[in-house]
Amino acid sequence: MLEVQEAEVSDLGILGDSRALGGTRAVTVISKESWEAACTEFGRELPWTARRANLLVEGASLVDSLGARLDVGEAFLEVTGETAPCERMDEVTAGLRACLAPRWRGGVTCKVVVPGRIRVGDAVKVIK
Repeated sequence: MLEVQEAEVSDLGILGDSRALGGTRAVTVISKESWEAACTEFGRELPWTARRANLLVEGASLVDSLGARLDVGEAFLEVTGETAPCERMDEVTAGLRACLAPRWRGGVTCKVVVPGRIRVGDAVKVIK
């Protein structure tokens, strides 16, 4: 995982991401607050990139957001589902998967509705 200060979102996902294949899972989003809650429950601080999501947002609840629109920078995304934490999370650190399971802490999958540039610090809106 490589953290960047800005990125271009295309119909396929975040440009430069090897998993940018488009469709309903073009972008995987996790909220900073949910990640921190999982780490608190887990009892250890871990970098958010351990989750393998490709977009971290702050100040936006993703709980029960299926069908919602996320406005991030110039891009609009549509939430297509909850990202269920997989066994890979326990490979990172045993017990992490269980801490990510409640309240959509594992994040959401999204399709790209409107491509555009996103930058660290951009406002994020969840429109249900």
